[in-house]
Amino acid sequence: MNKTVRKSPLMIVLCLIIFSTFSNVSNVEAFSDQIIQRGATGDDVVELQSRLQYIGFYNGTIDGVYGWSTYWAVRKYQDEFGLEVDGLVGPQMKAMLEKSTDFDYEWVHRQLEEGRKFTYYGRTPKDIQSGPKGSRIPPLEKARRQGQKTGEVPQAPRTPAPGTETPETPGTPGTPGTPAPGTETPGTPGTPAPGTETPGTPGTPAPGTETPGTPGTPAPGTETPGTPGEPETPTEPVPKPEPVPDEADPGDAPDIQEAINVPGGFSENDIRIMAQAVYGEARGEPYVGQVAVAAVILNRINSPTFPNTASGVIFEPRAFTAVADGQIYLEPNETARRAVIDAINGQDPSGHALYYFNPDTATSGWIWTRPQIKKIGKHIFCK
Repeated sequence: MNKTVRKSPLMIVLCLIIFSTFSNVSNVEAFSDQIIQRGATGDDVVELQSRLQYIGFYNGTIDGVYGWSTYWAVRKYQDEFGLEVDGLVGPQMKAMLEKSTDFDYEWVHRQLEEGRKFTYYGRTPKDIQSGPKGSRIPPLEKARRQGQKTGEVPQAPRTPAPGTETPETPGTPGTPGTPAPGTETPGTPGTPAPGTETPGTPGTPAPGTETPGTPGTPAPGTETPGTPGEPETPTEPVPKPEPVPDEADPGDAPDIQEAINVPGGFSENDIRIMAQAVYGEARGEPYVGQVAVAAVILNRINSPTFPNTASGVIFEPRAFTAVADGQIYLEPNETARRAVIDAINGQDPSGHALYYFNPDTATSGWIWTRPQIKKIGKHIFCK
């Protein structure tokens, strides 16, 4: 009896230690005590996005940034379950999410660390929700990182300007010294001049004439055409093709090759929300029109009469149709993202416009009073 009594306190202590250990483990995978709100970043937001996506309320990227997509997912959840709809994630909502969802902390954070593109929907095998390593890195950013490793920034070949010839590589026909267009290259088929012998027949060439050789190769002992001292009548020198300028020619077409990385001053969340706006507003427009819409957003950010953030400009009341009809929440494609990056890098096909509208669908009489700059696609851009 005494032995049993003596062992009881020891068993109680062991149980408390085991319980405390499991409690600490679960706390690592649970929310912190802080209220989560728009603008927050970190593990709490990763868990929030994962749990909301687990039950289908959040369809965006799990990136640990509480942006607009997360904000509207939170509000939808709050409205669905009778909570105060304010976008703030407090103890009550956290407790409800913990009871109704599972969160695999280790798996989710491994996907983030390995740069995988992944989702976290419930009742779906995880192995089919995870992409290869590095797949979450945007293609342009991936190219930039690879360029840093090799010491080169990858650039796609540029198309020569109309009317110019593509410069040839050294050692190939077409290098300086090539006869001007319209003259025959020694050795090419053609009608021989009177008094000269047909190329390839025996005989001695007439004085002052050149012995035809292989195409593009001057005969031994003769000078290369175009050099000083040539016995033939001098011809006009062939102008060298001018190199294509690095900057875009005047006009609407954006120089998309310059947009290799995400410029400083804008977060990934800013890039995404602007891409969503471009996609919702102009995905049916030509590419230059999509860049112009992105440029209008940036022009407003830089204007003292508008909010000075991307989200502030886009979600300003009655500012964009895509916000009013919900198309702002569609998943943008890579073209919309490139259009935003081109605009950030300085491309502005809109002509520094602050407004644009579709004349076929516009219902505001006020917009017609704005000074018009140009029309791109279906949109008229205004000051």
